[in-house]
Amino acid sequence: MLSEKMRDALNTQINREIYSAYLYLSMSAYSTYIGLKGFANWFMVQYHEEMSHAMKLYDYVNDHGNHVRLMAIDEPPTVFESPLDMFEKTLAHEKKVTAYINELVDLAIEERDHATGIFLQWFVTEQIEEESNDNEIIARLKLIGDDGNGLLMLDKELATRAFVPPAAE
Repeated sequence: MLSEKMRDALNTQINREIYSAYLYLSMSAYSTYIGLKGFANWFMVQYHEEMSHAMKLYDYVNDHGNHVRLMAIDEPPTVFESPLDMFEKTLAHEKKVTAYINELVDLAIEERDHATGIFLQWFVTEQIEEESNDNEIIARLKLIGDDGNGLLMLDKELATRAFVPPAAE
């Protein structure tokens, strides 16, 4: 059984992960709208990843005999200045998520909740990968600059990304 404080914090994180998915779904829609279907694919895969993160937390709360409480999801932005703007916003968002995960780990330590601390290590590692991927794409977009051919080459590459569900524990 989770403490009430831990349960509430995990429920809040479920909501944050669903918002993340909603944000990336919006970016996917915008990418499709501006004709960058590879970018749209990348963000759609990101949407699926974030939903799987939410479900991982959802299952964890349920598996510990606690009540999952779903909350309202804020509306994400729907228009972006450029592909670079989308990825800069993605990185800023992932940095916030990293801070939230770190707060959960701190709470698990404070609560002496070793099981949740171990569970959250997967998310700590995942956030390192998330930020690294975003930084790499941002660097490439900055190198491309206004070169339309470079943007189309990156779009073609991003079209190859596929969603791979996290391995079962």
